[in-house]
Amino acid sequence: MQNRSLILGSTSPYRRELLTRLRIPFSVQSPEVDEAPLASEGSMQLAQRLALAKAKAVAVKNPNAVVIGSDQVADLNGMSLGKPGNFERALAQLRQMSGQVVVFHTALAVVCITTGFEQVDTASVRVRFRVLGDAEIETYLRLEQPYDCAGSAKSEGLGIALLESIDNDDPTALVGLPLIRTCKLLRAAGLKIL
Repeated sequence: MQNRSLILGSTSPYRRELLTRLRIPFSVQSPEVDEAPLASEGSMQLAQRLALAKAKAVAVKNPNAVVIGSDQVADLNGMSLGKPGNFERALAQLRQMSGQVVVFHTALAVVCITTGFEQVDTASVRVRFRVLGDAEIETYLRLEQPYDCAGSAKSEGLGIALLESIDNDDPTALVGLPLIRTCKLLRAAGLKIL
């Protein structure tokens, strides 16, 4: 199966950069999936469903390829926080997260239609935010503009200054693609990493 092509089903530049670290040739395709949550769907379930939907949407068009889909949803006391999209929503999210513990669920799906391979895994990261004042939130938002990041927290950039602690088992999970789990699933799908 080593000759199968690898496709990242994502428009995220962060996921593309992370996958590049593995030095495996891959292409990128937009999955075009509706990311609206379903009624009474928890944050982790939402992330898992969207990751699988993204992988399948691209895999259907490329049945011989191994396709990666991923999605991240932040959970604040049972409330799902996705990408804010603009300054006002990002400001509201960060005000809510100030002084709180937020769990970022990053789901990963790997699918190959031809072989029938389909697996989903999730890396959950507990993040404690510092108590944040409006002035520093606004400065952060003007400088970083993290409107395409779940929960407005871009930890690989200036967002790290908003945090008190990060607790997880995969340092890449919070950025958007848990590479330890990605390697595991790609090996299970038959691709060699090293």
